[in-house]
Amino acid sequence: MADVLELQARALLTAKAVRARAGEMLAIGLNGGLTHFTIDLDRMDGVAEAVLAVTRKAYPTLDIPFHARWRHFVFGGVDRWALLADATSWPDRAARARAEFDLAIVSVLLDAGAGAAWRYRDAVTGQGIGRSEGLAIASLDMFAGGLFSADARAPFRVDADVLAKLPLAALNSAFQASDANPLLGLEGRTDLLRRLGKQVAAHPDVFGMHDTSRPGGLFDHIAAQATNGAIPAPAILSAVLNQLGPIWPSRLELAGVPLGDCWRHPAIKADDATASLVPLHKLSQWLSYSLIEPLQRAGFEVTDIDGLTGLAEYRNGGLFVDHEVLRLRDVADADRAHAVDSLLVVEWRALTVALLDRVAELVRVKLGRTPQSLPLASILEGGTWAAGRAIAFSRRPDGSPPLKVISDGTVF
Repeated sequence: MADVLELQARALLTAKAVRARAGEMLAIGLNGGLTHFTIDLDRMDGVAEAVLAVTRKAYPTLDIPFHARWRHFVFGGVDRWALLADATSWPDRAARARAEFDLAIVSVLLDAGAGAAWRYRDAVTGQGIGRSEGLAIASLDMFAGGLFSADARAPFRVDADVLAKLPLAALNSAFQASDANPLLGLEGRTDLLRRLGKQVAAHPDVFGMHDTSRPGGLFDHIAAQATNGAIPAPAILSAVLNQLGPIWPSRLELAGVPLGDCWRHPAIKADDATASLVPLHKLSQWLSYSLIEPLQRAGFEVTDIDGLTGLAEYRNGGLFVDHEVLRLRDVADADRAHAVDSLLVVEWRALTVALLDRVAELVRVKLGRTPQSLPLASILEGGTWAAGRAIAFSRRPDGSPPLKVISDGTVF
């Protein structure tokens, strides 16, 4: 029985499960069966037009990269990581890929919303940079400065033992956080990195195949699964979820398997132990998108990129609320703060995933493109995230999302 339950649990650690359950939530909503939202699909064309408008502005040639952490390392038109990496003599392509996996994993885990007030003073330009971009440049500076490396002569690496003992004060200082420059959820992020260090150190068979244990060792674990040089994107997510899953704070488990970014909603039916469970895996999928380019640079072909799903976070989700595709049944909910495991937030995030697929279809039709020539990852980048941010700023002076979620710094 335990084996059957474990298989059911592992099935939730897939993009396929995220898409299926999100689709189920949308179907229930379209039948008027959700507690907190009604859905107006007639407004989706307006969303697609808004997405196209910001996409054309940012990428006039419609040659759109993937939504990934690498975009945030470009500041003022300069690709900071590429400058560093191209000036480094790597022993081989795999060595650079391990460093890029190290950087992406740590940087994504450090990015879970900064709050509206925090700014990072950039040493190069002297500018104060907020939000995701500020967190990205700060994490790149930490990485390039060797904060996570055990060897001062080799800064571009993340060593498990260094992470496992990372002092909160070191991150606090590196993020320039203070009472006057408050950064939300720093304790949660520090704890997450320590847990990552312990997980990586405990599994040298996965993370230490060609080096001492480091998060970047996940590159070798994934590369070993290639068939004729090709790796399906959902296999990246499976590796991220199964190998890094235990680092997340204790949430739902099934048969001893931690389910990560997975929540309960009674409307979701199944005839097994996964009934009511709604997997979303937002950070893990964003990390998976961010690992595609290092694999490509190392010579692998990444296939089935649309096998991953849209991201259940507040910019994409806000896009549908602000454009009134999603309407609150109780308007007072807009003024309340909601726990991340509340039915309202679970509904909102699952509906976001399903609606992103629908927007992608509409955008492709308008542009005469296919999923192969314009994958969801590029539409998110072009696209939905920026359009969600744009309408948020047009509706609210501080650009905050339309719904308030109480986050511990490890979900979004």
